[in-house]
Amino acid sequence: MYNQYFHFSELPFSIATDPQFIYMSPRHQEGLAHLLYGINFSGGFVALTGEVGTGKTTLCQCLLQQIPKNIDIALILNSKLTALELLATLCDELGIRYDKNLQSLKNLIDCLNRHLLTAHANGRRTVLLIDEAQNLSLEVLEQVRLLTNLETHKTKLLQIILVGQPELQALLKRKDLRQLNQRITARYHLLPLSLNETRAYIRHRLKVCGGQPDIFKDSAIRKIYQLSSGIPRVINILCDRALLGAYSTDTYVITPSLVTNSAHETLGVTDKKTPFLIPLLSLLFLASIAAGIYHWPKVNNQAPVNLATPYPALQTKSDTVNLNQKPAIPIEKIIPAPVAKATKFYDWINNPDHTLNTALIDALKLWDKPIPDNHQVDCHYVETTGLRCVSGQANWKDLLAINHPAILEFSLTGEDKRHALLTGLGQYQPMMHFKDAMNFPVADALKYWNGYYLVLEPPIPDNKTIYPHHSSDNVLWLRHLLSRIDGKIETVKQPRVYDDNLIARVIHFQHQHQLPEDGKVGSKTMRQLNNIANTIDVPHLAITD
Repeated sequence: MYNQYFHFSELPFSIATDPQFIYMSPRHQEGLAHLLYGINFSGGFVALTGEVGTGKTTLCQCLLQQIPKNIDIALILNSKLTALELLATLCDELGIRYDKNLQSLKNLIDCLNRHLLTAHANGRRTVLLIDEAQNLSLEVLEQVRLLTNLETHKTKLLQIILVGQPELQALLKRKDLRQLNQRITARYHLLPLSLNETRAYIRHRLKVCGGQPDIFKDSAIRKIYQLSSGIPRVINILCDRALLGAYSTDTYVITPSLVTNSAHETLGVTDKKTPFLIPLLSLLFLASIAAGIYHWPKVNNQAPVNLATPYPALQTKSDTVNLNQKPAIPIEKIIPAPVAKATKFYDWINNPDHTLNTALIDALKLWDKPIPDNHQVDCHYVETTGLRCVSGQANWKDLLAINHPAILEFSLTGEDKRHALLTGLGQYQPMMHFKDAMNFPVADALKYWNGYYLVLEPPIPDNKTIYPHHSSDNVLWLRHLLSRIDGKIETVKQPRVYDDNLIARVIHFQHQHQLPEDGKVGSKTMRQLNNIANTIDVPHLAITD
């Protein structure tokens, strides 16, 4: 009704799950990372819990979009099943043939076991995802646990993901389910959005449908957060009704009073600081029924289209809104401009040119270090430049703490490994930025990143005096700092040795800064080196919104 009035291409706050409108907050991104880790590396159960309306179904949909090609997934949405019905549904989802006139637990498990062994022999893995798992009976949960006993000598044949409301957490803590609870190798509880995430969520949905992100005043967003407690589904309901209220009163800005009226009409609450729990839960229940039986829509691989159109600027000196104000432009049909198809991460990383050697060269260039004529670089060469290689395993959030461009190792099919230089991260819309301005969602990269990283950084001195002709990591640190200060880059065969050329450079530095000219790098010389070198920029990760 109000789409044409606000120049929307479609309803921005429908409660139906639409992949085009998906907003992945940091906590949703972390939940998805747990699910991806579970299906790629875990051998037990994965549990995802969250309050009604927080986005569990959205995460499941994202997971289905991003599962590797060698994984078969069985999705069970109706958890009100007996153990026999659960096995039959699982076989149906995987396309396993069985005699429907002779259904028994043994027959179905035998058929399932043969199928899983064949799939494993063909290099495929199988995942069972059960939604609304808090409704599973104790008998069915015990049968689900027994399914994890289907295994080879080294590998579990079936990975199981349980998704449910907080009641699932309490259920798993039961003493008679401790065997199942102990097999959960990855679990995550999805919390509601924070105020900042609520603000970003609303503006994201407005942008997707071509709306202006400032339609909602910041005070109105705070009111929405207060009334919704950060639950996305309730946010959608309040925003939708507030837009309808603006349309009916002929205004173009959503104010707190409009939000309050919307909450009174939809949630049945008054303007109190916290909404009543019973009407809120009742609304969510009715909204779930109205949404109908959930179906998984086919994802459009095309990038979101920016349908932004001229919109009247609203000049107000206070929170008072002119309800008679109308746009100065006529309403006209919006024709979106064509958008190029986005590059998929797998298509980009699956390139033989993405080698460790190439990534090391890219990293050295960021540090302004020389590249050898033969373009062959390893960590031994890196040391000749005054840097060192530091490698390890981490998660994507740990990379923020490292705060240097990092070479990530990606495992593709078989034994293929690829390497790419990470140059930045998105903070609110989690993205990974790679060399040549290639940007991909974190979840896309996490599907193939095996957790290994390598960074280049200057050595950390142990604050001991560096004596001429001695050998240690401190000499690497010394070479690096002097190169940053005097711009001289030397390639030496033994970079850890405090040789005569390096002694001469240190004495020259000491002479310039009125230090004892003895070639020894003690506390005073170290302090002066640090003070000067720290004024020179070094490469860090670019952190974006």
